[in-house]
Amino acid sequence: MSIRQPPVLAVKPSPALFLLAATLAVVSQWRSASAQDTSTTERADMMKEIAAIAAGTGAASGRHTLDPRVMAVMGQVPRHEFVPEAQKPYAYHNRPLPIGHGQTISQPYIVGLMTDLLMAKPGDTVLEIGTGSGYQAAVLAGLVKAVYTIEIIEPLGRQACDRLKRLAYQQVACKVGDGYYGWEEHAPYDAIVVTAAASHVPPPLIRQLKPGGRMVIPVGAQFMTQYLLLVEKAADGAVSTRQILPVRFVPLVSKP
Repeated sequence: MSIRQPPVLAVKPSPALFLLAATLAVVSQWRSASAQDTSTTERADMMKEIAAIAAGTGAASGRHTLDPRVMAVMGQVPRHEFVPEAQKPYAYHNRPLPIGHGQTISQPYIVGLMTDLLMAKPGDTVLEIGTGSGYQAAVLAGLVKAVYTIEIIEPLGRQACDRLKRLAYQQVACKVGDGYYGWEEHAPYDAIVVTAAASHVPPPLIRQLKPGGRMVIPVGAQFMTQYLLLVEKAADGAVSTRQILPVRFVPLVSKP
């Protein structure tokens, strides 16, 4: 005995449903484009402020204007992708922002100045100590061949690595570890940037800096005066340092 199946009813969407779906799609696209336009405008305003600060502090820093390549890259990197949700409204304000675990994303001007001082070239390999949110690494990725970045706080390091992969920064390699000792495997480096304040310049980082290379590092105790230092290694291995500006960074954490 065969069992007769109930007929399949074809439901024809009404014109009203088609209109609703089309409207929702347009609204979604408008919101996406609007958000993109807003971040683009905010980023442009941030870059104008960075240029103005550089001009005003040039007598102290020695850099009245920042490298146009650095400015162009910072004008493209979406800083709002590198801050927690609650901080997104302030992503393009020229100030540091908390990113959790007692850490911060640096003030955009300081990121620009530190990057500028490295004088990195397209074929260079750069080491970053203190990945944080990954923003500095993303900026460097637009300027050099390869970036190796180390973060000692595991949750931050994992989040930053996932974020950089999601945003397709393929030139960046991440590692969770103690940045005080650098990343010997890929040394020597054309440039090294440290994004936390050390009590002194770590000797392992000096060893891993290529002759002719530059390191930018904040040095000083957490609640005392810190200075941004430019460390240069001559072709013969001689090391010289120069104070750039007083700064305030979270301390460089190292395992005993």
